Amino acid sequence: MHRRSLPPPTVEEKPVSGPRRSITETEQAVRRRLGGLALQHEAMAAVGNIHRAAAAVRQHLENSVLRPHELTWTGFVVLWVLWIWGEAETWSVAEEAGISKGTLTGISRTLESRGLVSRSAHHEDRRRVLLSLTPQGEKLMEGLFPAFNAEEAFVAAPLSAQECLQLADSLRAIVSRLEEHGEQRRRELLDGEKLAPRRSGRRPRP
Repeated sequence: MHRRSLPPPTVEEKPVSGPRRSITETEQAVRRRLGGLALQHEAMAAVGNIHRAAAAVRQHLENSVLRPHELTWTGFVVLWVLWIWGEAETWSVAEEAGISKGTLTGISRTLESRGLVSRSAHHEDRRRVLLSLTPQGEKLMEGLFPAFNAEEAFVAAPLSAQECLQLADSLRAIVSRLEEHGEQRRRELLDGEKLAPRRSGRRPRP
């Protein structure tokens, strides 16, 4: 089972024209639009709200405690992984952070240029790269994380301590489900076909 530290994708702050639709308004619109289809609406509501909550929390944290330190969400996650697990190979850090090795390369270089992360060759194979926090990186995380946790408490304020634990257990069950059975499910859906390459969504140039 993979260790998971913090969840993935940077959500940029964008100007919104007009009032933003609430989660209740969105759920009502979905019911109106899809009410005639035979769907598992409870599962749809749960997964949809996981996505919406994750995006909202991430945006709040990026635009509050992380911005003064000029950190993106993904940059913070990389620092968190190294702070918790210590020195690690790049492939392991990328897996823990839920990003590609290519994305990690760019982020780690930025963090290295700021003196927060150091790179070194593996003692058994110099082609393998190790990442670790510098003393400056350690100091940043020790000072930053209490403020980060204070915002976690702000986000979770509508829930009691017991409800927070119940929510954590429920989300842990979903993550475990995907870790244990997700790969097999994806193979079944592909029915022997190879997974298509990821597309950016842009049209190919003529």
